[in-house]
Amino acid sequence: MQLDEAEKNRRKSNVALLSVISNTGLVVLKLAVGMAIGSVSVISEAIHSGVDLLAATIALLAVRKSGKPADEGHPFGHGKVENISGTVEALLIFLAAGWIIYEAIKRLQNPEPMDEAWLGIAVMLVSVIANIFVSMNLFRVGKETDSVALMADAWHLRTDVYTSLGVFAGLAVIFVGGLILPEVDLRWVDPMAAIGVALLIIKAAYHLTVESARDLVDVGLPPEELDDIRRHIRAFAPTIRGFHRLRTRKAGSNRFVEFHIRVDASMSVDESHRITDMLTDSIKQHYPGTTVTIHIEPCNCALAHEGSCGCLLSAHEKRVLNSNNNRV
Repeated sequence: MQLDEAEKNRRKSNVALLSVISNTGLVVLKLAVGMAIGSVSVISEAIHSGVDLLAATIALLAVRKSGKPADEGHPFGHGKVENISGTVEALLIFLAAGWIIYEAIKRLQNPEPMDEAWLGIAVMLVSVIANIFVSMNLFRVGKETDSVALMADAWHLRTDVYTSLGVFAGLAVIFVGGLILPEVDLRWVDPMAAIGVALLIIKAAYHLTVESARDLVDVGLPPEELDDIRRHIRAFAPTIRGFHRLRTRKAGSNRFVEFHIRVDASMSVDESHRITDMLTDSIKQHYPGTTVTIHIEPCNCALAHEGSCGCLLSAHEKRVLNSNNNRV
C-alpha cells in the first residue's frame, strides 16, 4: 500500500517523538542508578542514551522539516535535511564513545568499589526491552517512508540494545562473582565492559556516517535501483530506440533521475510527450516521490552501436530500419 505524503510525514513524526520520550526516560533512569551504585559502565550507557536522545530530537526536527514541500528557496525540496541529521547523529556518537573510553581508562587506573550491582542489571533489562520496542517501530516506519533520519535513529537504538546487554553481562559477573568468590577483585570488569560498549558504538557510528553522508555529495543510486530504472526504460522499446546519460542522486527519501532517450525523428511532439509521461509514471509507481527529467533526441539507431547510445533495437530491427531508410 502506497502512503501519501501527509500520512508518511505523520507516521515519521509520531515514531520520532516516541524515540525522544523513550530516550528521555532511559537517560534519567540509567544516570540515577549509575551514580547510585558507582558503575562507570551504567553511567556510560546513560551518556550513550543521552546521545541517542539528542539524535532522536534531531531526527524529529529533521523529519518535520524534510516533509515540507519544495518552495522558491528550496526548489528541490528539503530532503537533504535528513542526511544532515543522520551525519550529525553519527558524529555525536563518535564523541560519546571517546568520552566513555576516557572515563573507563581512568576507572581501570583507580578502581572503585561497586554497591548494589543488581540495580544496574535491572536497569539494563529495562533499557533492552524499551529499545527493542522503539527500534522495531523506527525500522518499520523508516523502511515504509524511506527515511534516512529514522533509519539512523533506529540503528542508534539497536546499538544501544547490544551495548546494554554487554553491560548487563559485566554487572552479572560482578554480582555473581561477589556472591561466590568474594575474595576475587572483579572491579576491572565494569570499566572493560564500558570500553566494549564504546568500541561497538564507534563501529555503528562509522557505518552511519558513510550511509548518511553519501547523499550529501550526490552519490548515485545503488546498482539495484539503477537496474530497475533501466528495466523501466527498456520496457518501452522499440518505441524508445535508445537511452544514455543516465544520472541519479538522492536527498532524504527523494530520488532524482534524469536521462536522454532517442526516438524516431519523425515522431510528433505530442506523441513523444505522451511517451515521456508514461515512462515517468512507470518509474514513479516503483519509486514514489521521484523527480524524473527526460530529454528527447531524434535518432536512427540502425546505425548506432549498443555502447554508443544504449540502443534498444535488436539486430533484425536495425536491419529493417536501415533498409527502410535506404529506400527513402
